[in-house]
Amino acid sequence: MRETVHEISDVEQELRRAAPHQLVDVVEEALRKHCGVLGVELRLADYGMRSLQLVGPAPGAEPSVPIHDSPQGRAFGAQEPYADKGPSSVLLHLPVTVRGDRLGVLTAELPPETDLRPLLTGLDRVCAALGHEILVAERDTDLYVLARRAKRLTLAAEMQWQLLPGLSCARPEFALAAHLEPAYAIFGDNYDWSVSDGRLTLTVTNGMGEGIEAALLTNLAINALRNARRAGLSLADQAALADQAVYAQYRGAASVSVLLLCFDLATGEVEAVDAGSPRLWRLRGPSVEPIVFEAQLPLGMFEDTVYVPQRFTVRPGDRLLFGSDGVYAAVSPAGESYGDRALARALKGTRLLPPTQVPQAMIRELTTHHGGDPLEDDALVVCLDWHGAASPEAE
Repeated sequence: MRETVHEISDVEQELRRAAPHQLVDVVEEALRKHCGVLGVELRLADYGMRSLQLVGPAPGAEPSVPIHDSPQGRAFGAQEPYADKGPSSVLLHLPVTVRGDRLGVLTAELPPETDLRPLLTGLDRVCAALGHEILVAERDTDLYVLARRAKRLTLAAEMQWQLLPGLSCARPEFALAAHLEPAYAIFGDNYDWSVSDGRLTLTVTNGMGEGIEAALLTNLAINALRNARRAGLSLADQAALADQAVYAQYRGAASVSVLLLCFDLATGEVEAVDAGSPRLWRLRGPSVEPIVFEAQLPLGMFEDTVYVPQRFTVRPGDRLLFGSDGVYAAVSPAGESYGDRALARALKGTRLLPPTQVPQAMIRELTTHHGGDPLEDDALVVCLDWHGAASPEAE
């Protein structure tokens, strides 16, 4: 860190060699040696994105800290190091993020006289390496998955969270984030994304029903769409294959609503298949407007449905918001749906927020609109900020 780049590489190699459940111990030992830290702790964001949970041998034994009102939460929200200086030590809070997916915060305790500036670049690399190794380690240990839980997940929610690609993703062309509520009891709503070959494929899904039945239905649809996408099929054919898979299993007794989109990263041209209830709004400059497609049948409703893609174009600076029916159809005590006017006002109010904070902000506004009472349905919000390609030709 403050000595040579070779020492950073040594730490990265030690992390790769470490047992999956010992990553924090390896980081602590390395930082004691190279930086003189007095101790470290790792906290991961909980599923509801409300608290940071300590990673340790007994998950939940130590109190969590709130994301929105704590020094650790300040580093997490701003995605920048934050130093909390005390009389006997300095607590340096560092975001742990992998390709735009915010995992949590690493806190290093240092002597009070420590000059932090020469340490920051090296510590940032260590946090990046730690984040990558956590994602790999989750294949072999439950330690980090357990640490994210502020309370127990329902079985349906367990199934849905295992399907998700992450909570956020960032590339030069776009930044993407999503949130689900109720985080610990979600059952039918889901989303998926994949970036490859110059394209972003994004799916927003709402499986009918409740509990395990809804989770099983959504699992089938998501995996059918992935199977079709990985076979190189067109967007319309992806929808058709998933439609056949759902119909073959349920014979029309259950269906899945899906909004399926494919973005060309170079041009901003978008293909879309609207097969059900998820909807899309665009914030461009000061204006919010819905992007309306010709509605097509949900997946699995009838046998051999033919899907036709529609097209539109996004421009640099556009913010797209996707919402399930549990968002736009939620009503106020006076009977007004959130999607009528309140959603547009709330989306305009997010102009200055990074996309990672938009889904939660929209759901907070939704809860207020609903009178503060628990929502009757799943609520899914996905936010996509389009930056556009870097080359002049794409602009």
